[in-house]
Formats: sequence, C-alpha cells, structure tokens
Amino acid sequence: MEHSSLQRQVAYGKKSLVDQGYLDEQFYELEELEDEASPNFVEEVVTLFFCDSSRLVANIEQALEKCPQDFRRLGSLAHQLKDSTTSIGALRVKNECTRFREYCDEENLQGCQGSFQKVKREHAILKQKLEAYFQLLRQTGPAARATCSGD
Repeated sequence: MEHSSLQRQVAYGKKSLVDQGYLDEQFYELEELEDEASPNFVEEVVTLFFCDSSRLVANIEQALEKCPQDFRRLGSLAHQLKDSTTSIGALRVKNECTRFREYCDEENLQGCQGSFQKVKREHAILKQKLEAYFQLLRQTGPAARATCSGD
C-alpha cells in the first residue's frame, strides 16, 4: 500500500478513536513526546499501561469475589486504574472507572459489579482498537514492537 495512503489511514484511525470517545487529548500530548531517540514512545507507554491495567483489573475482579467486599480497597484499586487511564487518555475507561468508584463509595455491590463489567469491556475494546492502530502505524515505517515483560 502507498505510504501516504497508510499515513492517511493512521490519521483517520486516531481521529476516529478520539471522535468515538475512546481517547482524549492526552494521547496527542503523549505523541508529542516521541522523537528520533524514542520513535515508539507512545506504543511503549500504551503497552506498559495495558500490562499494569490488566493486573489492576484482575485485582479488582478478585476483590469483588471476596465476601464481605472491602469497598475501600475496591475504591483504591479503581482510583489507581483511573489514574493509569488518564495517563494515556483512555477516556471511556476513565469515565467508567469514575462510575465504578462512585459505587464503591456508596458500598453498592450490585452497582460495582455492573460497572466493573463495563470497565472490563471498555478496557478490552480499547486494547483491541489500539493494537490495530499501532499495527497500522508500524506499516508506515520501521518500528520495534513493544511487549509486556513475560510476553
């Protein structure tokens, strides 16, 4: 495929992620930190985000399964996940983390469980969309693929 066509697809893909509310302006700010010394900076940061956030999601899932629920711990984990999502501009996941944390503050187990399912779904959708975006981006030029340690 022609290089300029790929670049247009990359630009459209990113704009689409923002327009659909998956990402916010923080993602653009991350991209501004890329340079010749670190051409894959954003992909590396996003890969680290998914490594860390996947661990947090698993920890939340385990905490939700314990009886009785420790809503303070759940709220703390939700806060950590929200902070992590903010760092890459993962808007939809961040917004659902905020709702999840509100349910934790209310000690509303049913609300927590429903909201957490939405957190997991938005997290999985974002991961899939960003993997496709970075795959397309790698086609526009040479780049090494970032991975979680242990992958």
